[in-house]
Amino acid sequence: MPDELEIILRTLLSVVALFFLTKLLGKRQVSQLSLFEYITGITIGSLAAYVSLELDAMWHLGLISIVVWVAFSLGIEWLQLKSKTMRDFVDGKATILIKDGKVMDDNLKKERITTDELMEQLRAKQAFSVADVEFALIEPSGEINVLLTRENQPLTPKHLGIKVAPEQEPQAVIMDGKILNEPLATIGLSRQWLNTELEKLGIPVENVFLGQVDSYGKLYVDLFDDKLIVALPQERQLLFATLKKCQADLTLFGLTTENQKAKTMYEKTSNQMEQLIKDMKPILCR
Repeated sequence: MPDELEIILRTLLSVVALFFLTKLLGKRQVSQLSLFEYITGITIGSLAAYVSLELDAMWHLGLISIVVWVAFSLGIEWLQLKSKTMRDFVDGKATILIKDGKVMDDNLKKERITTDELMEQLRAKQAFSVADVEFALIEPSGEINVLLTRENQPLTPKHLGIKVAPEQEPQAVIMDGKILNEPLATIGLSRQWLNTELEKLGIPVENVFLGQVDSYGKLYVDLFDDKLIVALPQERQLLFATLKKCQADLTLFGLTTENQKAKTMYEKTSNQMEQLIKDMKPILCR
């Protein structure tokens, strides 16, 4: 067999083997490399290059070595799942860099982080002053996480004592001009509902590149033709305006009537309508 053809075949074999073995190691191997995983990735890549280019008769030993490395890595990961001591030994522990607004100088030196590097990482977390940081630590992956002081944290409904409904993930119901039945069933909607919404927008399903439905039942579409602009439906805004008008009319009737019983009824109904509008506003004004 010519050397060129043999190298092509070996390279293809290496790519296929490396792909499946890397998938076997899991997504963490790619997304968050620990020190051991970093060494494993470099070594497996070097062995795959050896298998592709080495023309001697012992090239198959490279494949055996790759399999051994992968098996050893899986063994280490299994031990890490079973033992926290093993996790701490292989991955290391998080190190506190700032505590109660005070920079831990000794820990900075231990992790070999300069003050400039610390400030750079804090700015990346939208913390431009150390005084704004309550707590900061460096994870085993090398990422620095920051907890701002309470007065510098973003305001949330929890801070206001407001309970909100859980947010469901948006479902892609149209992809590449084709309706997806499973996501529609997941959110309890039908093809008929989807076709009705598309008719309101005046768009055939074949022209939709991507269609998503959020947890409030609102349909978002992106078209194949980026020059076309989709008109936003106004039903919710119109309903909100109608409710506001009804509430205003009830208030006016209560002010103008001389019948005390009717006045009380109008005022009570107006207050109920006002509370209804307040509850529905997050949905109707999205």
